[in-house]
Amino acid sequence: MELRQLRYLVALADEQHFTRAAAREHIAQPALSQQIRRLEQEIGLALVERTTRRVTVTEAGHTLVARARRILSEIDAANAEMQALAGVRTGHVMLGTMHTMGPVDVSLALAVFHQRHPGVELTVREQSSEELAEMLRDDVLDLAFLSVTERMESHGLGLRQLVSEELVVVLPADHRLAGRGILRMAELAGEQFISYREGARLRELLTFAGRHAGFEPQVKLESNESERIKRLVARHMGVAILPRSDAERPGTDVAVATLIEPSLRRDITLACREGRRLAPAAAEFLELSQELFGAPEAA
Repeated sequence: MELRQLRYLVALADEQHFTRAAAREHIAQPALSQQIRRLEQEIGLALVERTTRRVTVTEAGHTLVARARRILSEIDAANAEMQALAGVRTGHVMLGTMHTMGPVDVSLALAVFHQRHPGVELTVREQSSEELAEMLRDDVLDLAFLSVTERMESHGLGLRQLVSEELVVVLPADHRLAGRGILRMAELAGEQFISYREGARLRELLTFAGRHAGFEPQVKLESNESERIKRLVARHMGVAILPRSDAERPGTDVAVATLIEPSLRRDITLACREGRRLAPAAAEFLELSQELFGAPEAA
C-alpha cells in the first residue's frame, strides 16, 4: 500500500469521477485507474464500483478512505512543520464557509492572507454548517467558518467563536406588520417563510422559534443566498428570518423588525477537527481570522 495510492483513492472518493480525480492529482487518468486496481488487488476487496458516468465508493472503500485521510493529514502536517523552519512559504489551506457570513468578510481574510503568503494555495468550499462539520471530522477541510447547530454539537471539533449576531424579521415594505419595530414570533404564525435549506443553522433557528411560539413554520421557498431571500420577500413571496447585517444591507426595499418571544442569535465560529495538528499555513489563517474578526482571547 503506497501513499500515492491512498491520495488517489481519496481524490476519487471526493470527485466520484476518474477523469476529475486524475486532473486533481495531476496524472493521466489511465495511470490513476491502474493504481486503484493495484490497491484493490493488494487488499483483496473492491474499493469502488465503476459505471460509465460516475464512481461509487464501496463500504470497504469508505473505511479505507477515512483512514487514508488521517494518515495523509499527519504526513502533510509533518512536511509542513519542516517547511515552517523557513517560514510559511508554501502549503495548501482547505477552507469551508457557510452560505451567509454576515459581518465576517471572508474575501478580506483571503486577500490579506494571500498578500502575506503568496506561495500558499487556498481552496474554498461552501456548504451548510452541518456539512462543513462532517467535512472537518473527515479531514476534507482544514478550517471552516460555520454556525454551531443543535444536531452538530461540538463533538470532535475545536471551536473559536468570532461573532454573535441578532436575527430579525424581514417583511415586504407594504406588509400589514411592516410598521412595527418589534414583532413576536407568534404574530407570524399565518405567514409563509423563505429560508435556507435543511442543515443550515438559520433554518434550524426558524423551526425552533416557530415551535416555541406554538406553530410549525411553513417554508414556501428555499435559497442559499440572503440577498435572493430578501428579493423574494420584497416581491411578496413570503417573510424571512435573517441576520441583521444581511437584512439591513442596502439594495432591496424590505421592512425589518426586531424579533422577540423568542429572540434569536446565530454565531459565526471558526472550527477545525479537535486534536488535529494544523499545518503552519492553516494555523496562520486561523490566527489571521481571529485577528480580523474575533475578540482577543483571555490571558
